[in-house]
Amino acid sequence: MIDVHAKVACAMGSMRRSLLMLALVLLAASSATLPPAPGKAVITLTRKPDFWSEPAVAIDPADPHHVVAAYQVGGLVDYSRNAGRTWKSVTAVPHDHRLIDGDVSLAYDAHGHAILCYIAFDKLGTESYWAHHATRNGIFVERSNDGGVHWQRRAVAVKAPVGRPSVFEDKPYIVADDTHGPYRGNLYIGWTEFHRSYSEMLFSRSTDGGGAWSHPIRISTVNGLPRDDNGATEGFDGTVGPHGTLYTVWQDGTHIVLAVSHDGGTSFTPSHAIIEVPSMNYYVQGYQDREVNGFPQISIAPKAHRLFITWSDYRNGEVDIFSATSTDGGVTWSAPVKVNDDRAHDGRDHLFQWLSVDPTTGDAYVIFDDRRADPKNELATVTIARSTDGGRTYRNYEWTTKPFDPSFQFMGDYNGIAAYAGRVYGVWTEAAPTHAKRWSKAWRAPRTIVRLGMAQF
Repeated sequence: MIDVHAKVACAMGSMRRSLLMLALVLLAASSATLPPAPGKAVITLTRKPDFWSEPAVAIDPADPHHVVAAYQVGGLVDYSRNAGRTWKSVTAVPHDHRLIDGDVSLAYDAHGHAILCYIAFDKLGTESYWAHHATRNGIFVERSNDGGVHWQRRAVAVKAPVGRPSVFEDKPYIVADDTHGPYRGNLYIGWTEFHRSYSEMLFSRSTDGGGAWSHPIRISTVNGLPRDDNGATEGFDGTVGPHGTLYTVWQDGTHIVLAVSHDGGTSFTPSHAIIEVPSMNYYVQGYQDREVNGFPQISIAPKAHRLFITWSDYRNGEVDIFSATSTDGGVTWSAPVKVNDDRAHDGRDHLFQWLSVDPTTGDAYVIFDDRRADPKNELATVTIARSTDGGRTYRNYEWTTKPFDPSFQFMGDYNGIAAYAGRVYGVWTEAAPTHAKRWSKAWRAPRTIVRLGMAQF
């Protein structure tokens, strides 16, 4: 005799298990699938794979149709004069007496001139302990008077090479005052100077469009450690408020620190900790087999006088992107908000974030490498996050869908992003595609390419 009730109960239990499994599958799919960035387009800037990394991008506020992107090594620049519809490549760095360049950053000044900043050196010192065995090195700028098409043939030294074997200049970042404040036209550069026993943050300014630079001043109040993998004073970034106030941030061990200048970069308030974080130097599984940095960025929504800061750390177990805001000039800051909108503690890393706040709308945009779609936490795609409510929430959009494998390649320390009037440009490093199976006889660690994404919000 057949027990009909037992058979029905068994069938119902099986159906419930099937529905539960389907729900879990759909949940996993929803956590990994993002809407595409509106009007997205992605191009490859580099002609062939090589050791490309650490790209930067800038929009001319005087004419937003003009955009420049740059990346290391070789001082290569791509420019567009038509809001990204077409791009052309040029070499901006004259190789007269320097062998290697890197750590590029870009800015347009108040008059539409493009300024490229970078380090140059004969040979690196000991890895992560750069002042040890350091050779001749320095910081330079190039200028383009036509927005990126033609560049000076002679570099201007911000910090000239002096051949001191115990000092290494690292990670400069350039900021332009394009406001209508009293210091309009000023250019600012901050960077780390590594010594054998400590690191410090230095700063220089130009009041003539980059032709001459002030003698560097120290803006960090305490010394950092001498290595960039365990707590150096490192990762300068800055932004200029509507009245010419310059806000600067960097990493100092387990804190983000802030220093402010109210006189066009002549002097600064003492640098002080504003946000406590876990270490922003961390090892990431399969990511270039080295420490990865979560350096902070700062940008401002000028109409609301709202400052934004972004960084990445591993407080949740995996590496996540965070943001905080201030509406009182950096005196107080909001609690951190997670920018990547997948669930916390899922074991998927997100890194190499960069921030840009659209000066016309106040919307904040963050680019980052995103591993949420890979259960093994190996492959990455590129995501753009947007906040339209003053940094309280961020919505994520896909910029790429085809994943890349960053293992065994130097991916650099950062990506780049710029936004103006809803038009957003992002630049990033990817490992070049390879069709050979990893560890097969034909497999070789792929080199890198630089890609640029565009979106219209």
